[in-house]
Amino acid sequence: MLNFLAAKDMGIDLGTANTLIYIKDSGIVLNEPSVIAMDNKRNVTLAVGAEAKQMIGKAPSNISVVRPLQDGVISDFDRTADMLKAFIEKAVAANKVKNFRIVVGVPSGVTEVEKRAVEQVVKQMGATEVYILEEPMAAAIGVGLDVDSSTACMIADIGGGTTDIAIIALGGIVASSSIRYAGDKFNEAIIQYIRKRHSLLIGERTAEFLKINVGTASIDLDQHGDEIIESVKASGRDLLNGLPKTLDITNRDMMIALQESVDVIVDGIKATIEKAPPEIAADIADRGMVLSGGGGRIKNLDRLIEKRTGMSVTVADNAFEAVATGTGMSLNDIEKLKIYASTVNRR
Repeated sequence: MLNFLAAKDMGIDLGTANTLIYIKDSGIVLNEPSVIAMDNKRNVTLAVGAEAKQMIGKAPSNISVVRPLQDGVISDFDRTADMLKAFIEKAVAANKVKNFRIVVGVPSGVTEVEKRAVEQVVKQMGATEVYILEEPMAAAIGVGLDVDSSTACMIADIGGGTTDIAIIALGGIVASSSIRYAGDKFNEAIIQYIRKRHSLLIGERTAEFLKINVGTASIDLDQHGDEIIESVKASGRDLLNGLPKTLDITNRDMMIALQESVDVIVDGIKATIEKAPPEIAADIADRGMVLSGGGGRIKNLDRLIEKRTGMSVTVADNAFEAVATGTGMSLNDIEKLKIYASTVNRR
């Protein structure tokens, strides 16, 4: 348990798939799936995070296992508040923390109403100052891009619910796109493809396992020019006879399953560049772009984007933690943070 005196300021990546909490001067202290399990009869929280995620697809009718954020925004206010309260209590001695500041990362496309919903949830935790930082700005800070420079930088943060693409210069977002195609859509596409191609019904957790282990945007070739095929076993229900079944699923299956989603993201990157003034576009042509977020680590996605756009593309070393790290790092300079973020200090 952290000393509450060291835990006055925190950054939160309140993500559709995962929630990460960054404590100033301590780094990331919590990384949990954004899932909560409730006992419907007693209306009490049974589990949050990884423990709750293990219940997905297995819970009896009296237990609801939900992800209270969908497509990057709060879909169930009360459940989000309960989940976040539990996470903060895990991260710090929350009952002792008062008068602290919080920076929350949100998708660039959220409305003012949705920002206020985030603010209300966080205010319940005891924060006196709440800063709402758009995720691509947070990710850019988190991966070490110079967001204050007159030379523009570009980032695509591929999270669970949204892909947020932004071109940033002089401390502000010059052009951006927020697309509701990201990790969750990848999982849905995998489930649908496996169902159609192999007549096998798999669950969300199995789809995520396949995405992480053999997911790819393109297949590597060996020295003879032949595809390097990899496979893992996946279990589900055979749609033909209703019985359990295990199959080998290959990276070629994954490439085909993910193709449409990848195309949407590439189109979003191109559209964002088209929105930018010519001088900004010239900077991006010289400097390239950075991928962050869990989806940014899909194998060979950077190569495919390079091929389709002609830009150099790099994957951030801390891709998964970039938004959370950026929200936390932004607390080092409150005056700059006020420029970067929306501030909500109403009592």
